[in-house]
Amino acid sequence: MPSPAPPAQLWSQVKTIDSTMASYSPKRMPFHDESSVSHNSASAITCAESSLTTDMAIMVQTKKIMDGVNAKIQTVKNIDQPMTTLKSYIVDVISKMDQIDKDNRRKATIGIFGQSGHGKSSLINAILGEEDLLPPGSLGACTAVVTQVEANLDDSNYTAEIELYSKEEWDKMLQVLFRVLSDDSEDRDDEMFESAKEKITAVYGEDADKKKIEELKKDKKFAEISNFLSDSEKIISKRERSDFANEVACFIQYSVASPGGWYWPLVKSVKIKIPNCDELLKHIVLLDLPGIGDCNKTREDLWRSKLRECSSVWIVSDINRAITDKDPWGILKHCIQDLGPGGECKNISFICTKTDDIHPGAYMRCSRLTKDEIGNKDQTAVCILHRNKTTKESVKKKIESLNPGTKKLMEKISTEVFTVSSKAFFKQNSNLEPTETEIPKLQEVLKSINRRINQEMARGYVSDAKGVLSLIQIFSPNTNEEMVETKAKVHDKLANNLKNALTELDRQFEKMYEDLDKCLSEGVQNSVRLCVATAQKELIAPDDIDNRGFHKTLKALCKNKGHYWSKNWCMILDLNECLARHMQESINEEFNQIFPVNGKTEKSLQKHLDNVSIIQSDNTYCRSSMLYHIQNFIKTRENKLKVLLGRKVINRKKEI
Repeated sequence: MPSPAPPAQLWSQVKTIDSTMASYSPKRMPFHDESSVSHNSASAITCAESSLTTDMAIMVQTKKIMDGVNAKIQTVKNIDQPMTTLKSYIVDVISKMDQIDKDNRRKATIGIFGQSGHGKSSLINAILGEEDLLPPGSLGACTAVVTQVEANLDDSNYTAEIELYSKEEWDKMLQVLFRVLSDDSEDRDDEMFESAKEKITAVYGEDADKKKIEELKKDKKFAEISNFLSDSEKIISKRERSDFANEVACFIQYSVASPGGWYWPLVKSVKIKIPNCDELLKHIVLLDLPGIGDCNKTREDLWRSKLRECSSVWIVSDINRAITDKDPWGILKHCIQDLGPGGECKNISFICTKTDDIHPGAYMRCSRLTKDEIGNKDQTAVCILHRNKTTKESVKKKIESLNPGTKKLMEKISTEVFTVSSKAFFKQNSNLEPTETEIPKLQEVLKSINRRINQEMARGYVSDAKGVLSLIQIFSPNTNEEMVETKAKVHDKLANNLKNALTELDRQFEKMYEDLDKCLSEGVQNSVRLCVATAQKELIAPDDIDNRGFHKTLKALCKNKGHYWSKNWCMILDLNECLARHMQESINEEFNQIFPVNGKTEKSLQKHLDNVSIIQSDNTYCRSSMLYHIQNFIKTRENKLKVLLGRKVINRKKEI
């Protein structure tokens, strides 16, 4: 990178604007001379691009330049109506640049899966360097509460924004929970029963589940909860981390030993904002996505919508159970359709936690490590690193051995494996070096994402600024016949180019529609023909299910609109997905060609959008000519529009 320009030089770039603008009379629209503000400002922006060392510094400098342009343009008076209209438009565009950038700024979302007790909270604490921020078990302990962690960009407080159910919503849920508890038949679903009991006792206290709902409504605690739910949102904001952790605990934790006064069943979602972590989380949201295991359709819909926002996913598992546990692989199998074709996930990371939890002697016997292999090195450290290496290899082999359907959907999604120790990262005299805990690797992942988004924002803003400066020079007070004729020809040519480009785009869209329609029609026929056999094999009488008591699961499946997900992901049944599978299989390949998660294909919709331009590449003009500035302005607006359309395409894809 070039060395940064000294402050004096940077200020001189801004003064260039001031001195240039000051040289023009208020009676004259100062947009047209070769030494005008736009020419000098564009040069200043180019200088900033080549001199400043960071993308955000470039953006800040460009904003200063545009502030100067805006201030001077607004001083222009006594101009005719066309120039007044142009002036108003330019001022409006500049004033909206910051707001448009803010409105369209989209944070990268990293979804985090994992059972309670597998170290998710400790992992996040270590990454953020906040040892006691989230207490163990806080993420995932509350079965279905979506919890997100992001940077506090407003002040230096630790803040929680807690979205609550309304009193009416909770009353309906309570009716369902007591209905589940009243089921004393032999075929009741024990897991749903325990879940209902857990929620009622968490909120209302011990033995509340043994009361009738009419009795509970007479209880003082019931009135307190009803009053508590009069507000749809609760805000907790504390300067001290310990004070914040203590107050937020009842919304994200639950203690079976101390029932009552735990509010997580009343919570839709929790947003936790951490101060002083811009480098890690300025443009990132860490989103805890626990298993559903719940009889609440509202929570399930929220869960799925959040899942589709994830551009990356971290699957967290205790290193001792990373391969044998069904949970991470059940998560992957069930969610891959929403993450890939139905979402925008580009990366899946398997994070094996608690690497420091090891007994060296037992591990050496099990892995057949000899003392000669350890030599003079720290025995515990050698065993940890040896297990880390073998676990990574085993996880990668497991990924390779996934069923063909899941593996096919993961072709365009990159995978990584990390072995981390949050405890060793904080420990002063640990057996491991900080880098060996691999927490710094995950920190670098976040920093890299932040840098990329910073770069995109800076480039977009600078491009917009250059477009505005070109716009300033497009219109000229020169109204001679030759200029009028030239403008008319340019207008007609651009209009014709636009018409031709849209015609070609329509043709490509029609072809995409026909291809998808053909695939979907074949899939519908297959689904109708095979629906009974598929449901029989996968849901009604699967080979790998113990039939004793399975009728309880089927009953729960019917009650929950075709869905049954156990809390720990060991059993995931989805009748709707099962019946739609043949349609998905028929359409997946074509769909992924048109809407690829990573990059572009020859068939991709985004590629065809990017090819659209009303500017013909064979037209080249002198940099000082009006036609050059017309081209430059239109190109910047085209590029901005394509970025916005690309975002809309992704969002609409998720709805299909």
